[in-house]
Amino acid sequence: MTMVLSSHPIGRTPRRRLGAEIAPSIAYWFATPSIILLVGTMLLPIVVMIAMSFTDYELGALDFSFVGFDNYVSLWGDKTFWRSLLNTAYYVALVVPASVIIGLVLAVMVNGLKRGRRFYQIAFFLPVTSTLIAMATVWKYLLHGKIGPVNHLLTAIGLPGMEFFGDPSLVMPALAIIGVWSLAGFNMVLFTAGLTAIPQELYEASAVDGIDNPIERFFTVTLPMLGPTTMFVIITTSITAFKVFDTVAVLTRGGPQGASDVLLYVNYLEGFQYMRIGLASAITVVFLGIILLLSLVQAKVLERKVHY
Repeated sequence: MTMVLSSHPIGRTPRRRLGAEIAPSIAYWFATPSIILLVGTMLLPIVVMIAMSFTDYELGALDFSFVGFDNYVSLWGDKTFWRSLLNTAYYVALVVPASVIIGLVLAVMVNGLKRGRRFYQIAFFLPVTSTLIAMATVWKYLLHGKIGPVNHLLTAIGLPGMEFFGDPSLVMPALAIIGVWSLAGFNMVLFTAGLTAIPQELYEASAVDGIDNPIERFFTVTLPMLGPTTMFVIITTSITAFKVFDTVAVLTRGGPQGASDVLLYVNYLEGFQYMRIGLASAITVVFLGIILLLSLVQAKVLERKVHY
C-alpha cells in the first residue's frame, strides 16, 4: 500500500491559503484612509449642500429654517436663472465642437511632422499652463473696442470695428474664443496620445487595400480608432466648458445687459454677494444634475460609435 505524503508540514496552514485569507482584510485597511478622505472632502460636502438647498440659510446667520422645495420653485420662475442657463448652453455649444475639432486637427498635423514636433506640442500646450485670469486681461486688451489690435486689423482691411465685450450679441462668442484657445491645446495632447496607440499595421493594411490618400486614410483608419479618445475628450471638454466662470467674472461680470450671465457666475452672486446660501445651493444641485445628465447622455450616445 502506497502512502502519499503531504508537501506541507503537519499542523501548518499552506502559505498561499493563509495569504488569500489575510490579503482582503489588509487591502481594506490600506484603502480606509483614502475612503475617509473621499467621503470627507467630496461626498460629505455634496450631502451638506443638498441639505442646505432645502433651507433659507443666509451666510453669517445664526439660524435657519427648512423651506422644502421653495428654492427650486423660485429658480423655476427666475428669469435670471433661465437666462444664465441658456447663455451657458450657448457657450458650451460654441466651445465644445470648436475645441475638439481644432485639437484633433492640431494633433494630426503635429504628429505627422518629422521635425519640430516637440516644439509645436509645447507651443500649443502653453495656454493650458497659463493662468486663465491673467490671460483674460490680455484678451480684454486684444479684443478691446477702441485700442485692441483685433479691431485695428479689422479697420485696416476695411471692416467696421466691433465692441466684443460691449455688444450683447458678440460677448458670448468672444468669451467662447477664449475658451477654445484655452482648451484646444489640452485636447491636442489627448488626441496625440490616442494617435500613438494606433498600430502602424493598420495603416500598412489600408495601403495594401489601396487607401493611400491621407484624407481617406484618416476617415477610414485614424478616426474610428480614436473613438475612445474622442468620447473622453468630448465629455471632459463639455464639463469644463459648462464650468465657465473665470473669464466672465474678470471681463464682463455678466454684462452687457446680462448677456454673459452664466450659471456659475449667478451662483457666485447669490452665495457671496447676496448671501443667499440656500438658493445658491439649489443652483449648485441643478448644475451638478445637468453635468451628470449631460455626461451620461454623451457616454450613452458615443458608446455606440466607439470601436475598442
